[in-house]
Amino acid sequence: MKKRDYYDVLGVAKGASPEDVKKAYRQMAMKYHPDRNPGDKAAEEKFKEAAEAYEVLNDPEKRALYDQYGHDGLRGAGRGGFEGFDFDLSDALRTFMEGFGGFGDIFGGGRARSGPERGNDLQVRIQITLEEAAEGVEKKIKLKRQVPCDACGGSGSKSESGLQTCPVCKGAGQVRQVSRSFLGQFVNITPCRNCGGQGRIVKNPCAECGGQGRRRAEVTVAIRVPAGAATGNYITLRGEGDAGPLGGADGDLYAVIEEKAHDHFERHGDDILYDLKIGVHQAVLGDEIEVPTLKGKAKLFVEPGTQPGKILRMKGKGIPHLHGSGAGDQLVRVEVWIPHRISKTTRELFLKIAGQKEMSPEA
Repeated sequence: MKKRDYYDVLGVAKGASPEDVKKAYRQMAMKYHPDRNPGDKAAEEKFKEAAEAYEVLNDPEKRALYDQYGHDGLRGAGRGGFEGFDFDLSDALRTFMEGFGGFGDIFGGGRARSGPERGNDLQVRIQITLEEAAEGVEKKIKLKRQVPCDACGGSGSKSESGLQTCPVCKGAGQVRQVSRSFLGQFVNITPCRNCGGQGRIVKNPCAECGGQGRRRAEVTVAIRVPAGAATGNYITLRGEGDAGPLGGADGDLYAVIEEKAHDHFERHGDDILYDLKIGVHQAVLGDEIEVPTLKGKAKLFVEPGTQPGKILRMKGKGIPHLHGSGAGDQLVRVEVWIPHRISKTTRELFLKIAGQKEMSPEA
């Protein structure tokens, strides 16, 4: 499928400034983000397309290559928007978080924060097997993140008396600036520079955390992966990201799913494909064959005269639908195995039937 022009994707001119590119991407990301459009595949594709375009146009080197040679100029140049690279939802989410410092900031509409700053959002990748995708699974992962400091209870201060309300913003964490012009009165609200938007100033910092109210630690998080999950899906765990400084709200954790390749099955949406090798006699005469499924073995009837490449369907033996009831199917592709060597007796048998009319492909 031919890729669209990246400038057209973001709706900007070829000579657009980096600020214009970022602004255009921000608008598209807010409009088409999966959290705002649950289950909408079209919106998800637009979200990924916008992130891919932004990855290129926001990088001066990649943008120069693209401007001069188009998509072909990006072959082998690295991550994001290049031939042979599958820019999936997890990459789009990473671009989104790296570009705007987390989901909370961009969905906040650019409003000034008051009080302690919110912690960063984090992202982890979880590998699952095809069997786990079919059944659902709970994964326990270890990650390093910022947690509240035990010594000061997250306040950042060695003692309660060491905390002082910011004299500039009076504890609001933001400053209002009023200006007047012939168009009327304008109010501009910005984070307080004196306290960094915290509303408080630490005069006597905690020795353990250096006045941050948090420290880095390794924690174990249990993540429930639902049946039907696939590569590129992600799970949002509210409050499992970094703790905010000075008692600020915790960020979120985004667990992105990666499915391992299976030894016997290929996944196609919620269907799975299995290649079944049968002998010539089974293809001609038909047979009942035991085949593997995700839940053990099951019998499959191969009709007489089955042709190589024919697809047989085992209904409901695939992956459960993530957003609904039921499951996909197991598709069995028939391959007829031809022996490389045969005995004298077998050769004589084939010579006997070779002259039969029904053995000719023209029959």
